[in-house]
Amino acid sequence: MKFLDQVKIKVKAGDGGSGSPSFRREKYVEFGGPDGGDGGSGGSIVFKSERNLNTLIDFRYQQHFKAERGGDGKGKKQTGKGGKNLYLKVPVGTQVFEEDNKTLIYDFKIQNDEFVAAIGGKGGIGNTRFKSSTNRAPRKFTKGSKGEEFWVWLQLKTIADIGIIGLPNAGKSSLLASTTRATPKIANYKFTTINPNLGVVTYDNKEITLADIPGLIEGAHSGVGLGTKFLKHIERCKTLLHLIDVNEKDLISSYKQVREELRKYSKELLKKKELIVFNKIDLIDKKILKKKIDEFTKNIKKKVFILSTINKSSVSQIKSKLINYVS
Repeated sequence: MKFLDQVKIKVKAGDGGSGSPSFRREKYVEFGGPDGGDGGSGGSIVFKSERNLNTLIDFRYQQHFKAERGGDGKGKKQTGKGGKNLYLKVPVGTQVFEEDNKTLIYDFKIQNDEFVAAIGGKGGIGNTRFKSSTNRAPRKFTKGSKGEEFWVWLQLKTIADIGIIGLPNAGKSSLLASTTRATPKIANYKFTTINPNLGVVTYDNKEITLADIPGLIEGAHSGVGLGTKFLKHIERCKTLLHLIDVNEKDLISSYKQVREELRKYSKELLKKKELIVFNKIDLIDKKILKKKIDEFTKNIKKKVFILSTINKSSVSQIKSKLINYVS
């Protein structure tokens, strides 16, 4: 399924039904009179968050959404039928913005949350309500009011417990594939991942959601490469798993490059928990590996874990560590 994380749509709530100008005319009733009922209210546009959705693809081919109009009032003081609300399902993590795409209206952070985006119009008044001691046969009635109508932007920020970050080719997709049932595209070239991929890790009867974030290159914070388009997905993650290819010539420089892009985008990202993992240890000599780890920890002053995605034992150890970083 194609990933879509931003879309512009138009929502139109239903108009209210008109009041009725009806008069009672019955054969054996001596006195007639007004008996027009009120119009029904129009339906509203309601967004509802769903956990099992992870893309806004449903809005790609349809940009206009209209709720049902309220029914007109009828004789015998019958009120028109209210229009049905139109429910639009969105993934948890979706944000609703005004047409300028800057003013935040609502933020969906939990499942089954509802937000009324456009309110339906009120029904008009029937002529019965205008009857008085001085006006026995009012012909006056009102039309229903218009339902709200405007354009909105929907933006999806992936909600995951742990976001996997790192330079292109660090092995992020391979890690996701080896620890979850996700099937991301994997190849030996830059930007294999062009959309965030989600997977669920199960360990000790606990579940953790992982997000494979596209590689961050220098200048990503300003839009270089896949840039800010996907940096925003990291904002919702509780912990960052910083994956580094241990075969890189300068591990410290690689680490600092990614951290610098995070800082330039938002300093808040640097406050998140961080799990540093050296990947592809099966491709390096053990003595060289130890030397690289010692040099890195001496300069960065942070603990480092090691991983080989083709080794089940290594993958299992990382899965056990992930639990500690989300609790």
